[in-house]
Amino acid sequence: MRIGIHTSTAGAPVNAALKAAELGANCFQIFSGSPRMWRSVSITEDQADAMKAARAEHDLTPLVIHDSYLINLASADAAIRGKSIAAFRGELERALALGAEYLVMHPGSAKGYEGLDPALETLVASLEQAGRGLAADSFTLLFENTAGGGATIGRSFEELKTLGEMAGPKLEFKIGFCLDTCHLFATGFDVASEEGLDDTVKQAETVLGLARIPVIHTNDSKGELGSRLDRHENIGKGHIGLEGFRRILSHPKLRDKAFILETPIDNEGDDQRNVDTLKSLCRKPRTTTKQSK
Repeated sequence: MRIGIHTSTAGAPVNAALKAAELGANCFQIFSGSPRMWRSVSITEDQADAMKAARAEHDLTPLVIHDSYLINLASADAAIRGKSIAAFRGELERALALGAEYLVMHPGSAKGYEGLDPALETLVASLEQAGRGLAADSFTLLFENTAGGGATIGRSFEELKTLGEMAGPKLEFKIGFCLDTCHLFATGFDVASEEGLDDTVKQAETVLGLARIPVIHTNDSKGELGSRLDRHENIGKGHIGLEGFRRILSHPKLRDKAFILETPIDNEGDDQRNVDTLKSLCRKPRTTTKQSK
């Protein structure tokens, strides 16, 4: 199985790979630039080569890049949308330079629109502009589900599906989806229970297609079921709990996914503890029931 964690590129991109290997992960996620600044530097050839070598040495696959928190390609504000398009172009270019398999993006916010449709149209047009001339078979753009707060886009599988159907024909790279366990729980998918998890997987398979969901952000939830609270918690410390994650990791239809932690580091060693916890849970067999067959 692929168990990974978001690690820091401070100093050089390769440092994130080395930290992931040190923690015992076999896949990882990074920010390719500052997540809270509009401008980011380009990836040099030496940096790309160092990353490639470290990944090969430590069997780190896939490499997932998460886009900047500032980006909102659906923004009704023309100035913010323009900055977002330029910033996302940089995300795409750095993903290609680093040889990332996946680039995860938050679909953004529909604030300022009357209804979802015009926001989706703006988002797709912005994506098309950002990706113009960038043809790539080497990586897939993944739309991530959101926790459902405010006017966020992507709170349901149906919204993600519609976005994928609208964007796919406009782009020259592949489209898929990333699911976040905390976000699922916050929007009302009871992934903490066996019946709820089976139902969630069944819905994801029917609406999105499991083959198009290669990455699962693996985070416990500080908020209760349906709270719409996007607050990640360390594994086993939130409302999903250890038993919930044991079921998620051992679900027969999810075992080929890359499980990547985005958990907080409140105390020294939390990152190591979370990786170790996931690895221990995925070794424990899941009891098969009628729902999971």
